Amino acid sequence: MGFNPVPKSSTTNNVVPIKPVTVNKSLLTPLKIDIDPEVQALRTQEKEQIKGLNDRFASHIKKVQLLEQQNQMLETKWQLLQSQAASSSSTELMYKAFIANLQKQLEGLHNDGKRLEAETSSWNGALEKFRSKYEEEASKRTDSEFCFVQRHQDVDAAFNSKVELETKLSDLTEEFNLLKAVHNEKEMTELVGTLKDTSVVVEMDNSRSLNMDEIVSDVKAHYEEIAAQSREETERWYRTKIDLMTIQANQYGDDLHSTKVEIAEMNRLIGRLQHEIDVIKPQCDRIQNSICEVESNGERAVLNAKNRIKDLEKALMEAKHVMAKQIREYQELMNIKLALDIEISTYMKLMEGEEDRFGQKTVVNIRSAPIRHVSSAPVRHVSSAPVRHVSSEPIRDVSSEPTQTNHQRRRSGPILIKTIETHDISYN
Repeated sequence: MGFNPVPKSSTTNNVVPIKPVTVNKSLLTPLKIDIDPEVQALRTQEKEQIKGLNDRFASHIKKVQLLEQQNQMLETKWQLLQSQAASSSSTELMYKAFIANLQKQLEGLHNDGKRLEAETSSWNGALEKFRSKYEEEASKRTDSEFCFVQRHQDVDAAFNSKVELETKLSDLTEEFNLLKAVHNEKEMTELVGTLKDTSVVVEMDNSRSLNMDEIVSDVKAHYEEIAAQSREETERWYRTKIDLMTIQANQYGDDLHSTKVEIAEMNRLIGRLQHEIDVIKPQCDRIQNSICEVESNGERAVLNAKNRIKDLEKALMEAKHVMAKQIREYQELMNIKLALDIEISTYMKLMEGEEDRFGQKTVVNIRSAPIRHVSSAPVRHVSSAPVRHVSSEPIRDVSSEPTQTNHQRRRSGPILIKTIETHDISYN
């Protein structure tokens, strides 16, 4: 006699609550069938082998689930690493932009420094020009003062000579008048003496009378004319001399006035240049201080930028090392997963071969259920005479894995639960 095998049922739903495995207890009662003890022993041995294979298959399924969870965890880590790499690349771009901005600011500071240096050189050139002009004007002023002193001395000498000449003229005039009076008196004395010593034979014409007064007046007029000519010549000579000295004195006065005007103009120019120098000196000091400040700020900015670049390069190298390490770990885990997949496929082939060998029919029920932090349940074996083995996969608590992150715990999806029922073939 035989029994009808349980029909295969394979349903796959996205979210289905876990149903408990129900067992018909009537099937647990042994049937009274006269079977050869050797066949019964063979069947018992086959049952034990199938139990062992089921246990091994359950352990392999557990390993597959664990590897799938580890694979999902590694994929999540890989996505996180890729997002971190993207964020690090965006951070690197931001730092590069910041460094480029700092370099632009540094170039601007260098350009400002060069411009300030050019302005300083131009101001220094203008200052040197004003200084040379000031020194030239100072030397001109010194020369003008020296010329003024010399001309003042010349004017004083001319005035003294004029006074001396006027004094000499008055003395000579007095002397001339005195000499003229003396000469006139001497001539009159000599004339009188000559007339006194002269013996004159005079033929008297009684018809005429001699007029001596007329003769004396003629002689006197002649000598007075001579004296007047001499006096006129002397006065004319002295007058010419005085006019010449007056012209020289006026010329010296004009030169003195022009020299005083030039000296006043030079004094005004010197004052203006001194005021400009006093105004330019603080500007030069401020420009020099600003140049020093700009240079110090530029050096500090360059030093800070270099330090930031070094820190960024160091962080980039560390990130590259961490990424390379994680990639190596991922490759190792993928190799392990590949080896386990090969082993699982090998066991599957072995089990299929065993099933083909013993002519078993397998009912596979695949259900999908969400994880709700259910503790792992042991594998339940239900065996009877007609039913060889019933196994259900344990549901692992994903939150109990020490290597799983909180993000994975919150976003864990449903897992697949396989229920495998293996039945013996019917024997007549």
